[in-house]
Amino acid sequence: MTVYLDHNATTPVRPEVVDAMLPWLRDGYGNPNSVYSLGQRARAAVERAREQVAALLGASDASEVVFTSGGSESDVLAIAGGAWQAHDETKGKRRKVVTSKIEHDAIRLLAGQLRRRGLDVLEAGCGPEGIVNADEFRSMIDEAVSVVSVMHANNETGVLQPVAELAAAARAAGALAHTDAVQSLAKVPIDAKALGVDLLAVSGHKVNAPKGVGALWVRRGVRLAPLVTGHQEKNRRGGTENTASIVGFGLACELAARELSDAHQHALALRRKLEAGALLIKGSRLNGHRELRLPNTAHFSFDGVDGHHLVVALDLEGICVSSGPACSSGASTPSHVLTAMGVAPEVATGSIRVSVGWGSTDADADRFLAALPKAVEKLRAVGAPA
Repeated sequence: MTVYLDHNATTPVRPEVVDAMLPWLRDGYGNPNSVYSLGQRARAAVERAREQVAALLGASDASEVVFTSGGSESDVLAIAGGAWQAHDETKGKRRKVVTSKIEHDAIRLLAGQLRRRGLDVLEAGCGPEGIVNADEFRSMIDEAVSVVSVMHANNETGVLQPVAELAAAARAAGALAHTDAVQSLAKVPIDAKALGVDLLAVSGHKVNAPKGVGALWVRRGVRLAPLVTGHQEKNRRGGTENTASIVGFGLACELAARELSDAHQHALALRRKLEAGALLIKGSRLNGHRELRLPNTAHFSFDGVDGHHLVVALDLEGICVSSGPACSSGASTPSHVLTAMGVAPEVATGSIRVSVGWGSTDADADRFLAALPKAVEKLRAVGAPA
C-alpha cells in the first residue's frame, strides 16, 4: 500500500466530496446563469458553496468569494488585476508591485511578465529561518506601489509569514494587500479580515477537493481588472461556473472547518514524530523556523544525498514525498526558497519535503522512518551527486 506524505503537493479527494459532486455531473448540468429551474438549482448549489468557503476564510460576506480555476489563477488575478486597475486609475503613477523572494512560482513568474510590460516589481529577502524580512519589505512600500503580496505560509518549508504586519504597511500607503493562503487553508485558522488583507487566494485540491477549482477572496469595494472577461462572478471572472467542482470545494471547506482543531493536533503529532526520527540520521537538518510553521510540514536536508534521488528511492518503497514544489521537483536544482534562506547549494539539493494530511497515520510515519535511513545510507554509499 502506498504511503502518501506529499499533501502540500495535492490531496486525495474525500469520499463525501465525491458523493456531493456526482449529482451535478449526472443530472445537475444546468448553467448556473440560466433563469429556468435547472439552472437555478445549480445557482443555489454554487451560492451554498460560496458560503462554505467564506466561512472557512472568516468572511462574513460570501459575495466577496470569487471562484477560479485554482490558486495560481487566484494569485494572478489578485496581483495583475490589482496592478493594472491601479495603473489605469492613477494614469501610471502606481506602477510598482512588492513581493518576496520565497513566493510560489505562480507569483515569481508573473513578476517577470509584469516587468516586461513596464511595471517595477521588487522582491524582499528572508532570514535563515525562512521568514520574510519585514523591515526590508516595508522599506520598499511607497505611494507608487499598487499591490503587495506575501504568502501566508511557504509551500516548501511551511513557515508562516508576517502577513498582518505587512498588509497594514501596504494599506497605509494606499496599496492593495494580497496573500497566497493556498497552503494554509484547513491547516491553521484563517481570518481574512483580521489579517487586514484585501485579497486572499485559496485552492480546492489542497483541502481534499478536486483539482481545477479555487477562489479569491476580494474585500468589498476592491476593484480588479479581470483576466477572463465575462459577466460571471459579478464581472470579476468570466466563464461558466464549474458547478460540480465548486460544490465539492464548498463541502471540503465545511468539513475542514468542522475538523480543524483535531486535524491540527493530529498533524502536529505526526510531524513531530517524523522530525524526531529523521533527525537521528547523521548529517541531517530541518529547514525553516522550528515553531512558526504549518503543523503538517517538515523540510529536511541530508548531507551527501541528492533530494531527487532520495524521492525516487523512497518511491521504490511505496512512499511518496517531494524534493521541492510539485511544479518543479523533477529537477535537482537548489530551491529558490532555500537559496533565499542562505542554504548552501550542496545542502539545498539534498532536501525533501514531507507533508501529512487527511488520512495520514502513525503507521505511515513508521514506514517512512524505517525506509528513510536505509535509503540515505544507500545513496551515500553509491556516491549519488549532491
